[in-house]
Amino acid sequence: MPFALYYMAAALLLVTAAVITPSPYFKLPLAWGGLSLFTVSIAYFFDIAAIFRKRADGRIPAYIRWVFVPFLLGVQVYNAWARKRDKVPAIQQIEEQLYLACRLFPSDVEYLKKQQIGAVLDVTAEFDGLDWSLLGEKITYLNIPVLDHRSPTRKQLQQALNWIDNQQRNGRKVLVHCALGRGRSVLVVAAYLLSQNKTGSVKEVLRQIKSIRQTANLNHHQFKKLMKLHKSGKLRQKSLAWVIANPVAGGGKWDEYQQELVNRLSQHYQLTIKTTTKEVDGETLAQQAVKAKADLVVACGGDGTVTQVASALVNTDIALGIIPMGTANALSQALCGSISKILPLDTACSAITEGKTINMDSAKCNGKLMLLLAGVGFEEKMISSADRDQKNNSGQMAYLRGLWQAIEQNKIYSLTVQFDDQPPEQIDTQSLVVANAAPFTSLLAQGKGQPDIADGKLDITWLTETETPESHLFSLAELAFSGITQDNSDSQVKHRQASRIRICGDELEKYIIDGEVYQDLPLDIQVQPASLRVRVPENRGS
Repeated sequence: MPFALYYMAAALLLVTAAVITPSPYFKLPLAWGGLSLFTVSIAYFFDIAAIFRKRADGRIPAYIRWVFVPFLLGVQVYNAWARKRDKVPAIQQIEEQLYLACRLFPSDVEYLKKQQIGAVLDVTAEFDGLDWSLLGEKITYLNIPVLDHRSPTRKQLQQALNWIDNQQRNGRKVLVHCALGRGRSVLVVAAYLLSQNKTGSVKEVLRQIKSIRQTANLNHHQFKKLMKLHKSGKLRQKSLAWVIANPVAGGGKWDEYQQELVNRLSQHYQLTIKTTTKEVDGETLAQQAVKAKADLVVACGGDGTVTQVASALVNTDIALGIIPMGTANALSQALCGSISKILPLDTACSAITEGKTINMDSAKCNGKLMLLLAGVGFEEKMISSADRDQKNNSGQMAYLRGLWQAIEQNKIYSLTVQFDDQPPEQIDTQSLVVANAAPFTSLLAQGKGQPDIADGKLDITWLTETETPESHLFSLAELAFSGITQDNSDSQVKHRQASRIRICGDELEKYIIDGEVYQDLPLDIQVQPASLRVRVPENRGS
């Protein structure tokens, strides 16, 4: 609070001077300085470090600079003066892989290279971070904005601890800095040392740091915050995440996504990275994650990879995160919306790190896990016709070609279908889909709009028999609008809901589950309500 009052008093003084000064040449800079300091005082009153809008790469946007030029210029000059007069070196080693420092200048880069420091944690809000890419250095950088003389929030501190731990486990030395290396950065370094030494005390750790960096000195509020977090047992890396990636999914998207994904998730979780092989699939790796008591397992790949990973997580407390890297990525769209098709990595990472966990239904089809849907007829033909090369080269166009070929063939299946415990029914159809979850792009599953992933029911959609392929185009159009009209009573599209469905037919040869083709007929599909925990965007309905 004192700093908020100091800045407010200075702001009022400058504004008063601007009002009473007769010279127009002094009015503008005085008023500008008053506005700048008044805005900073508001930030201190409400502890809003984000007021400087410091970006992930450490830059403060130009439009913010213009508002805060008087303040920023003042702190820059003071920081340079104080650093020059400081009685301790700019950078000091606290432990083998951990360094503490004041704000870095380009002249410090050579020292970082000499010490082989590969990661920098910047806890200032008011200074630009060094542009490591411009300097040509491969430095992993993270900014956690904290106002001077203030403390990071518990969430920010947890983020810092996870990030430091991940960087060190990946063999990188980590440097933590604030403006002068006396308060904010000391708090973070102390918190990390306490997280590694469960029996240590706050005073002992601070003495250790101060024995190396004599100017390290937490203020009363920072010391109190650190003591409170330590006593509550919250200074630990408690979120363990396994990332299981299919390196060949999407034509090799893992190589493209890996670095950014690790950078973003390592701020929030302790990471273990695993990749599937021909010998070891996603389910096997997910079973290892369960044994390791992971809090989260992130599946990186197409819907097939996601289903493999989820198979080991059903009916556990471990949440599933999804990074879409396949061709259709239907489950990711169903959970995160159509924006995931435009910004797949950003949407998925935001859901994992900033979203919420919900319980969704799953289903078993002939003993195999089904998250999305099972289908015969058009859906099966569409999937079967698209091989790996076609999907890599053409994406979802490969599926559309398969659908068109199936419509042209117009093969009719005579099926015996039993809904729950009702008497079996005879259905003649070219397409029948049983959906647990499906995005709006899965038209053949949209008999009553997009299925509800948490209603404890399966959605069954089929097309009535017709001799003309052209009529199916009208049926697809009906399906596209079925979520709006909610009325298929007189159409060629039929819809039912059930908890269990059995399907058999002499002409059936194959069916699909979540994009994979199988032949073990007949089908027996049963819903498993609320059996899988998944990460979704915060604004998604429960």
